[in-house]
Amino acid sequence: MEGIQNPIHRTVEEVFSDFKGRRAGILKALTTDGQKFYLQCDPEKENLCLYGLPNETWEVNLPVDEVPPELPEPALGINFARNGMPEKDWITLVAVHSDSWLISVAFYFGARFGFGKNERKRLFQMINELPTIFEIITGNAKQSKDQSANLNGSRSKSSGVKPRQSESHTKASKISPPPREDDESGEDEEDDEQGAVCGACGENYDDFWICCDACEKWFHGKCVKITPAKAEHIKHYKCPSCSTNKKMRA
Repeated sequence: MEGIQNPIHRTVEEVFSDFKGRRAGILKALTTDGQKFYLQCDPEKENLCLYGLPNETWEVNLPVDEVPPELPEPALGINFARNGMPEKDWITLVAVHSDSWLISVAFYFGARFGFGKNERKRLFQMINELPTIFEIITGNAKQSKDQSANLNGSRSKSSGVKPRQSESHTKASKISPPPREDDESGEDEEDDEQGAVCGACGENYDDFWICCDACEKWFHGKCVKITPAKAEHIKHYKCPSCSTNKKMRA
């Protein structure tokens, strides 16, 4: 694949930073840039791969010509399956393969630069603190204990199944951060808490959130290009992914 530079990484922190950049790029492709990604994966084209780049961008391209490649390659031919299954299932499949690719690239760097047992363990622990792309796409992302400790306990979310509230109250709660579900049963159960995780970037705390009325996922306003002022005038918000799915079905 031409035009992709693979910078030299020598420390665990640098490899982890590379991992996060590539991961953020793929998340954009599968969420906020979903329609653009869908259109680029034309089944009539040759074998295509989804590449996450260190600068938090993405691209769909042909695999590299060199054998063996400089870096591990992502899943090949993702475009061929696009029209053979429901779009949601296809996106989920790409997410699973992307998670595997990100891990392989990170530990390729670890092997290349001679990471020892402790460095490999630390790298895995840092990666494991983040929800996988698959978890974010399917809405099953959970937060770690450290992330839970950093959340604001006063945050609350308005649920669509609760008794009807005034429009002003509902609107305000839809742009509040998602909830932290406190569990007093012990630390062991904190790992199973549903986390306040953005459906676009996979990170947790931020100052401004908005909830999609279709899929009920929470998003950082900055990730979906919605400001607090703009949100005040939105009665029914649909995230980029849900908006894209509606257009595809039309």
